[in-house]
Amino acid sequence: MNPDEFEIPASSSDSIVAYTDGACKGNPGPGGWGVWLKAGAHEKELFGGAGQTTNNRMEMQAVIEALSALKRPSAITIVTDSAYVKDGITSWIHGWKKRGWLTADRKPVKNIELWQQIDALASRHKVSWRWVKGHAGDPGNERADRLANRGVESLLR
Repeated sequence: MNPDEFEIPASSSDSIVAYTDGACKGNPGPGGWGVWLKAGAHEKELFGGAGQTTNNRMEMQAVIEALSALKRPSAITIVTDSAYVKDGITSWIHGWKKRGWLTADRKPVKNIELWQQIDALASRHKVSWRWVKGHAGDPGNERADRLANRGVESLLR
């Protein structure tokens, strides 16, 4: 198994939860993403970073990494503190696609390649999206935040 893949036993009824977060030192600036995948007793931490990027891109990259880590089609809850990610994927994307990836005011969608990647990955799974307030004590969100910051720190060394 690829070390970045996450698999729970096929016989397990545990649902998968992915806590995702992005971080940026400057916006734009060096950024990081973090994911804490959890299903019952099984868990996996993932993190990484990128040079000149934005916080929104790192929030999106965390979701991409979480969905990419699933070895087979799964039911998963993505927990994010990014209203941009949650609203984008659950609401705005439908209009963007109808308008050929243009916003309501006919401008190109920002971060289109990441939105398209999330859309394609999410179509392989049964995804529930949940927003939580960042830095408000949610243990999963706090852990994903620490992982995202590790991603930034790995670049700055």
